[in-house]
Amino acid sequence: MIRLAAIDKLQHLLQTLAFCLAISTIEQVFNPRALYGPSLTYSLFIGTSIWAIIDLGRHLIPSARETGWPTGAPALLLPVLGIVAGFAIGNTLGDLVCRTLHLFPPGGARDPLNDLRNSVMITLIAGTIGSYWFYSRNKGAYLLRKMGEAQKHADEARLKLLETQLEPHMLFNTLANLRALIGVDPARAQEMLDHMIAYLRATLDASRAATHPLQAEFDRLRDYLELMAIRMGPRLAFTLDLPHELASVRVPTLLLQPLVENSIQHGLEPKVQGGRITVRATRDADHLVLTVDDTGAGAQHGPSTRNGFGLTQIRERLAALHGTRAALDFATAPDGAHARITLPIA
Repeated sequence: MIRLAAIDKLQHLLQTLAFCLAISTIEQVFNPRALYGPSLTYSLFIGTSIWAIIDLGRHLIPSARETGWPTGAPALLLPVLGIVAGFAIGNTLGDLVCRTLHLFPPGGARDPLNDLRNSVMITLIAGTIGSYWFYSRNKGAYLLRKMGEAQKHADEARLKLLETQLEPHMLFNTLANLRALIGVDPARAQEMLDHMIAYLRATLDASRAATHPLQAEFDRLRDYLELMAIRMGPRLAFTLDLPHELASVRVPTLLLQPLVENSIQHGLEPKVQGGRITVRATRDADHLVLTVDDTGAGAQHGPSTRNGFGLTQIRERLAALHGTRAALDFATAPDGAHARITLPIA
């Protein structure tokens, strides 16, 4: 339901007064011999009366509560009623004010027939133009609001699609590693399966929302790294650094895991002695900075991973959520790979 916002109605009233002032000024230009005081008085009272009936009355019609303007027969009846009733009310108030303030010449008043003819013509033209302006303005605002809602739903659907694409990708890689470990070390495979169940349970909880606290992201990342550490043994070491003051900051779900997975697959696994992965969260003014660094193969495998599946998904998710205010930078060097995510803190 559209609320009667006081500031919006005040703007509409001021716009109507300006329009009435313009009408009386134009009338004075075409009829210089007429008195400007009465003309301005009648214009203001008639115009504001028509505005009050149409702009305030439309909220009493159910079909206008969402769109801002009624549909069907009320869409035509409301302006007609507003113009006719506003003309009658405005004329009555204008007569009262002009006589009270003695705006008519001594011993005289308006020429009833001539003034009535001019007033009706001007009221019809001005009322029609004003009604159409309010109709167009409210219709445009309604369409913009609907476009915004549609864009929001599209972004949410797109994020869900990206998440459903990313989850099977990670799950496939983990199951492939688990299958290889079963034949080599069943006990470690069992432990790996337990970690996997815990990880998937946390993932299921996180899938119910597009974002979650950074602490939850780090907790799930720890489960994933523990899962990988069983398979890689001493070849994988990791450090997770999350300051307490940033733990409650909300971030997209599954944001860091693709970067860590990228470091393991393309950085540590190709390197005989493995390496270390460091995930760190810091704050830079009103932005959250997340970095994932590894001491893996680095530049030897970097060019093939810069536009990989996980990195592409992260960039698309950041763009859908934050537009140009968020970014993912990825680079490789002889000492490893370095990824940096920057996104605004809500």
